[in-house]
Amino acid sequence: MLQNKKAIITGGASGIGAQTVRLFHENGANVVIADMNEELGTALAKELGDGVFFVKVDLSQPEEIEKMVSFATETLGGLDILINNAGFGTYGRTHIIEPETWYKVMEVNLNALFHTCRHAIPHLMNNGGGSIINTASVSGTRADYGFNAYAAAKGGVINYTRNLALDYATDNIRVNSVSPGLIKTPLTGPLTGQPDAYKEYLHNIPMSRAGEPEEIAKVMLFLASDLASYVTGQNLCVDGGSSAWNGQPRFTKIFGDVTIP
Repeated sequence: MLQNKKAIITGGASGIGAQTVRLFHENGANVVIADMNEELGTALAKELGDGVFFVKVDLSQPEEIEKMVSFATETLGGLDILINNAGFGTYGRTHIIEPETWYKVMEVNLNALFHTCRHAIPHLMNNGGGSIINTASVSGTRADYGFNAYAAAKGGVINYTRNLALDYATDNIRVNSVSPGLIKTPLTGPLTGQPDAYKEYLHNIPMSRAGEPEEIAKVMLFLASDLASYVTGQNLCVDGGSSAWNGQPRFTKIFGDVTIP
């Protein structure tokens, strides 16, 4: 599906990013893994072998982002696909969270997308087009208790995605975002590792389970491929149905499979 395509995947050393690297490589793409974790990134590139490369980058530093894009385009010989996947969240209500923490969340989750796209888009234009996929979150589509900074940043990612799609549609650059729900990754370990809290969270997911990283990677593959050739400016929630539910009691849980008058 991605034979000989050239891709950058940020946050590609673990979790959703690593599974996306694997799936893209399996489908013929050459990939640069961009991540802070040199140990994991180098190991993954070595494991997958030919066509997979690693570059260490701190996405809170614009000058490192510019160097990362230059390394990737020179190593790969161009660029077809950009996956802005790296991100992190932190808990804290507004009167508690430190300003420095807020700024860091914005830098990595939102500002880094601007800098990465700013340097990558000219290469996509020179290539005759391509695909940009931004990892957002269901937290960006609605409110989450205590996740002020993360929700604000991911909400920005979703609308920035739409604007990019409008601005570059005539350049044949498709731009979409994926909003995962609860996915089993190292970042969600603190939640999935607490049985009581995890059980309560699952109650808010109609499919009653957390997702797997490869389930997000498959959506990334679709959006990056020609199968999505007429898809741009969209935010696709991959969340087991949680964004479709309004949070009201599940009547089948209360009344069983009966018709409610």
